[in-house]
Amino acid sequence: QRGLLSRSSNLNHGQQQKNPFIRDIFDAKNQRRHSEAFDIVLFAAKIGIFFGSSTGSTEGVADLIASEFGSDAEGPFEIDGIQGSVAKKFSEYDALVVGTPTWNTGADSERSGTGWDEVYYGEMQDLNISGKKVAVFGLGDQISYAENYADASGELHDVFQDLGCQMLGYTSQEGYEHEESKAIRGDKFCGLLCDEVNQDDLTEERVENWVAQLKTEGIMDGSTTGASSPSVSVSEPIDVPIVTEPSPVASSQSSMDQIAALEAENARLRKMLEDSKMMDSVLKSEILADGYAPHYNPKTCVTMWTSPDGKQCYYTKDAPRNP
Repeated sequence: QRGLLSRSSNLNHGQQQKNPFIRDIFDAKNQRRHSEAFDIVLFAAKIGIFFGSSTGSTEGVADLIASEFGSDAEGPFEIDGIQGSVAKKFSEYDALVVGTPTWNTGADSERSGTGWDEVYYGEMQDLNISGKKVAVFGLGDQISYAENYADASGELHDVFQDLGCQMLGYTSQEGYEHEESKAIRGDKFCGLLCDEVNQDDLTEERVENWVAQLKTEGIMDGSTTGASSPSVSVSEPIDVPIVTEPSPVASSQSSMDQIAALEAENARLRKMLEDSKMMDSVLKSEILADGYAPHYNPKTCVTMWTSPDGKQCYYTKDAPRNP
């Protein structure tokens, strides 16, 4: 259960009788006085999902991944929305699922064309996340960019791996039509790769299978360095009297106040753990063909026009005409 708070307090006999749950903790069969210390435990969501996006396609896949994990994950969060607080946000989770598109095709670095490029070699280099479990997903067009399919996913993978993270979720290249990719490690992709242009009908199945794979690889098992599931012992002894037979006692206002306080604090913590999804940045100016480079896909008969800086695009249903 996420956001569940348990806190120690001195409990008298009347409080035990007022709350059967509390009473059961102090089993009468012990027949002795004893002192114990309880823990304060805040269980944060284990998995955080983060993405960069220019047109919204990567966010769409991130949403599918979040839905597949259900209550075991939080997000997705756009990387643009946490710049300046990346370390704090990543520290809230035992494991990370991170995704990116590829826009700066063929570039040696900063290939995503998203907010990831702004934090890779600056803010992220100061992170202390060695041992944290990380899985990568990425988007690309394997037909129009057959020699550079989803290249940015490889850079995303390498940045986290170089920080000492435990990388999960490698997938087979079977079923794809690319020629080369900087996202290949050994004979596998470094994570889940989706093609929303040519194979969008396979995305949901690929996400379902990938999340199941991550679970078998242990993405939800145990805590890792930098995760925020603290267990803080409270050295406050509780003197528990012997309980014989239940007997009517006066209701304890103190007990009710403590329960109400716990419920209020629990609600506050839940609200803190919920972050609004950031809206994808939208194209603010009217897109014109002038200056845009065409990339025709003969399989789908669709032309993708990309801006000179590689950060904007639009699609047409016809083949580009020679000037």
